[in-house]
Amino acid sequence: MEILTGDIVRLKKKHPCGSFDWEVLRSGADFRLKCCGCEHQVMMARKLVEKNIRRLERNGEEIKITR
Repeated sequence: MEILTGDIVRLKKKHPCGSFDWEVLRSGADFRLKCCGCEHQVMMARKLVEKNIRRLERNGEEIKITR
């Protein structure tokens, strides 16, 4: 799965602020994600992000997820 910096991902579980959407700040073996609700930043393993992803947006367009 190709996830690039600047993409918006929607994950299964919501952040305590109530937002499901995260902006990708860094990709590689780990991802640095920024919550689109409260701007909190977290590092997550690639495997965990790819497992929990529900939707992927790039430049305002939804990208089909291939697993």
